[in-house]
Amino acid sequence: MRSLSRNAFRPQPVMNVTPLVDVVLVLLIIFMIIIPIMEKSAKVDLPTIFNADPEAKGKADPFTLSLTADGSMYFEQEKLSEDQFSAALQAANTREPSRRLVVRADWAAKYSDVRKLFKACQSVGFPGVSLRVNESKGPKAKP
Repeated sequence: MRSLSRNAFRPQPVMNVTPLVDVVLVLLIIFMIIIPIMEKSAKVDLPTIFNADPEAKGKADPFTLSLTADGSMYFEQEKLSEDQFSAALQAANTREPSRRLVVRADWAAKYSDVRKLFKACQSVGFPGVSLRVNESKGPKAKP
């Protein structure tokens, strides 16, 4: 008779990656859903134009000022009243004087409100004030 060793009957380890893949996919799905919800910036439908200028690249990302269709103003993600608006711009420019400012205005916002924003930003002394738009790929742009 053949002598059998103890190791012949031991279970051999098998690598099972299915639980790992399941966990990674669940985390991916959670992050894909949660991250857009966490962005609290204003809902702005940007105007569309043909031949938009390329976005200027700088050392730091510009500050973002948003104007919604109903006239609400947001500086970065913080909603501002008209009283807080000038003070927030002045504080941001004092803190980082070389940082530019980008204005995101909804296409349904009043032109006079957008013009007031530009004037206020220029009077504070930002080195550059830009208007963010979407580039049109199709034959018609939004009115």
